[in-house]
Amino acid sequence: MANLRELRDRIKSVNSTKKITKAQELIATSQISKAQARVAAAKPFADQITAILTDLASASSIQHRMLNEPEDAKRSAVLVVTSDRGMAGGYNHNVLKEAAELIAFLEGEGREVDIYVLGNKGIVYYTFREIALAGSWHGHSQKPDYQEARPAFHLLSTAFAVGGEGTFDAAEFLGENYEGDTTRHGVDEVHIVYTQFVSMLTQTPRARRLAPIETQVEIEELDLGEDMLDTSKTDFKPEVTFEPDADTLLDNLLPRYMSTRAFAALLESAASESAARRTAMKSATDNATELVEGLSREANQARQAQITQEISEIVGGAGALAASAGSD
Repeated sequence: MANLRELRDRIKSVNSTKKITKAQELIATSQISKAQARVAAAKPFADQITAILTDLASASSIQHRMLNEPEDAKRSAVLVVTSDRGMAGGYNHNVLKEAAELIAFLEGEGREVDIYVLGNKGIVYYTFREIALAGSWHGHSQKPDYQEARPAFHLLSTAFAVGGEGTFDAAEFLGENYEGDTTRHGVDEVHIVYTQFVSMLTQTPRARRLAPIETQVEIEELDLGEDMLDTSKTDFKPEVTFEPDADTLLDNLLPRYMSTRAFAALLESAASESAARRTAMKSATDNATELVEGLSREANQARQAQITQEISEIVGGAGALAASAGSD
């Protein structure tokens, strides 16, 4: 058993750590509601612009890279959204694992992959493994700011507009302090890997393709006995007329769509990060409480043993003195 002084030092150290984890838990809790509100505010616009473009891809016969599946994609871009700080449990591990699986799949399809990263933890992860990054940004994972994240979104939309066989100068998107070659390849596809906020206890890593638009086919079931020829219940998609022409319209929509969808993913990731950090810090605080209770029991037992020993020594000394006095 450790001596009493060592136990008291450990209790003091654990209590000090517990104060830190409790403070982090409270901060994360206060940030979650704000992050959820931002997600809810951004979701309708992001969903609507996606629905419009999805309908165009499904209903119109125009040929545009934004709407049509790539026939021979040679290069893909993957934007990985991580956090700037740690102490968030498995948040970063899970999203980086999802990104690794997506990258492995794309490379298995014979495509070159350009990796872009938002968040310091992702930058450190790939740098440590000596994996080249086509672009990286950090400093706004907890409270995403559209203007600060805009260069990343515009770089990706520019890369997609150029196409997989072209190149472009990305100096204006990489920042003034960037040192190195600013020439970047265009891409045929743009994917994003982020963490979807499901609930306070559940956050799920997701991989989504931003461009070209992924078309979705919805099949509605008819009730028994319903007239299949009843046109009043049929959702006919109208023929689309473009003003100005389709290419001009879609070229202008591309950066707005890319920015909207990517920023919505950043907001979800921020809410997920706060929820994951709250869960991790609550678990750490609970573990610290249990550890202090165990150490306190050990300290009490050590103190009791020390007192018992002191009493025994006193009694033994008194007996020895009494025996010595009797012999005199």
